[in-house]
Amino acid sequence: MVILDIYENNLYDIEIELKAEHPKVRIEAVVASVRDKKRLKEVFEEFQPSLVFHAAAHKHVPLMENNPLEAVKNNIFGTYNVVNCADEYEVEKFVLISTDKAVNPTNIMGASKRVCEMIIQAKDKVSQTDYVAVRFGNVLGSNGSVIPLFKRQIEKGGPITVTHKDITRFFMTIPEAVQLILQAVTYEEGGEIFVLDMGEPVKIYDLAVSLIKLLGYEPNVDIPIQITGLRPGEKLYEEILMEEEGLEATKHDKIFISQPVHLEMKELEKKLKALAKLEYDENYSREYVKEVMKDVVPTYKEPKEVNVKTSVKI
Repeated sequence: MVILDIYENNLYDIEIELKAEHPKVRIEAVVASVRDKKRLKEVFEEFQPSLVFHAAAHKHVPLMENNPLEAVKNNIFGTYNVVNCADEYEVEKFVLISTDKAVNPTNIMGASKRVCEMIIQAKDKVSQTDYVAVRFGNVLGSNGSVIPLFKRQIEKGGPITVTHKDITRFFMTIPEAVQLILQAVTYEEGGEIFVLDMGEPVKIYDLAVSLIKLLGYEPNVDIPIQITGLRPGEKLYEEILMEEEGLEATKHDKIFISQPVHLEMKELEKKLKALAKLEYDENYSREYVKEVMKDVVPTYKEPKEVNVKTSVKI
């Protein structure tokens, strides 16, 4: 098993944990960036992987709104680099870890992940490698998860900060997410986007109330809950499907397959070239990046266009 990351601290922790739990398995920890095509080719050449799980991405919505070009370089072209290496070195299966924020995105992060889905669906048509994506919502306990943030805020005596009283999100635990990803791979034929059933969406405000009570405090008495307002690029609810997608059942009652949206690699690569030019464009600005992204992802909208809805769309 080869584990690859640019952040050596997490990589080291995972390496130690895996070697302790699986002493008979050969574990190789590789420090590398998905942006570095030369380095990636060295890794693929050395280890000749048969199965690739690609989860590397900038995932923080407000940070990517302020640094949109980084989302383009890391999420889109990082994925493009790994996808091409998988094709060149004849990987059997390539699994992209995607997000519900890729559906009708209202932010650069979600739009960049939608482009990643488009890349794997288009590449699957022209490669011997089977490319699939698995799309799901927030993972409890993962880096950047809301639960650790709330716990830290409670430890300091509050307030807990919630951006909007009606904001909702889908949640899964880490074991649930990993298990469903591994099971989805067994159903793949190539080109699918697997959609995981995450149950009912949860109001973040209600989650904050429950956590405060669980830790023995009274909400808005011992620990205040402060509404801070929606952040840049944030929408009130997330969706699991675009309007043009339908769901097909699998043998697993929590795994579904979205109907494919037909994409040709040559056409997509023309759009990718427009995104690649942004790094060297003298007209560069955050708004300009967003305008170019809208040409690539037709479903990309401004938050104000969707946040007028108050019900959750599933």
